[in-house]
Amino acid sequence: MTETAPSYALTRPAYVGQSHLVVTDLPLVSRFYQEMLGLKVIEKTASGEVLGVAGHPLLTLTTDRAAARAPRTAAGLFHTAFLLPSRVELARWLRHAAHNNVALEGASDHIVSEAIYLSDPEGNGIEIYADRPHEEWTFHDDGTVEMATLRLDLQKLYESAPQDRWDGMADGSAIGHIHLQVGDVSEANAFYRDVLGMKVMAARYPGATFLATGGYHHHLGANTWNSRGAGVRSEHMTGLSDYTLRFNDKASLDKAVAALDQHEIKTEKRDGGISLRDPWGIGLNLVA
Repeated sequence: MTETAPSYALTRPAYVGQSHLVVTDLPLVSRFYQEMLGLKVIEKTASGEVLGVAGHPLLTLTTDRAAARAPRTAAGLFHTAFLLPSRVELARWLRHAAHNNVALEGASDHIVSEAIYLSDPEGNGIEIYADRPHEEWTFHDDGTVEMATLRLDLQKLYESAPQDRWDGMADGSAIGHIHLQVGDVSEANAFYRDVLGMKVMAARYPGATFLATGGYHHHLGANTWNSRGAGVRSEHMTGLSDYTLRFNDKASLDKAVAALDQHEIKTEKRDGGISLRDPWGIGLNLVA
């Protein structure tokens, strides 16, 4: 059996490895990610579950009895974006979703990718997408990439799907990016670009910024569309607890940690990496 080559997003200096959500109804939400998205349970703990693909953990779900439902205007998650290894797999998932009455909230052609949007039962945003080949992307002189939000022909995509049995999210699927709700875009750039060293890849969307490492279209999005002026997240709130940035070489991680120290941003060592919180209290784990 040949292993699926990792997506371009995962070969960059750093990429999003995992996402961690706090939910109120663990069985309901877990069942949705298993049955509708095709993730598999990798590990069960006293307070939650770890879900993933082919043994690779992607999503941790935990429950907190004290957790209050996060308001729509709070800083936190806009969506977790699951990257499928090909357009064929995106079409195959769409066919599965259509046959299981999954409620879709939107679909867009972003030139660099094709994306479908939905939410889990507790309102956590989800994107399911496939990239177009990196060689087909258009880059501007300043290094940013051409992106847009165009209509995606879902019917045509559906009709292109193989008529075979869907057996869950395909090997090689990953979290391609995470999109946050923040209180201020310039503050997000000051943290993720100026401290952590990401590059702004698309800055022409009003109220949003898209950042990445190594020329990907974005590993991280941040917008104020619902959350302008939002402050630090309260403790015991549902939604995004934390996520992981995984570095492909330790030197890049060490550089990021040195920058955090230089800016006197509090960090702690955990599980062989570094944990901290961004300006809105969203947890961030840096590992190599």
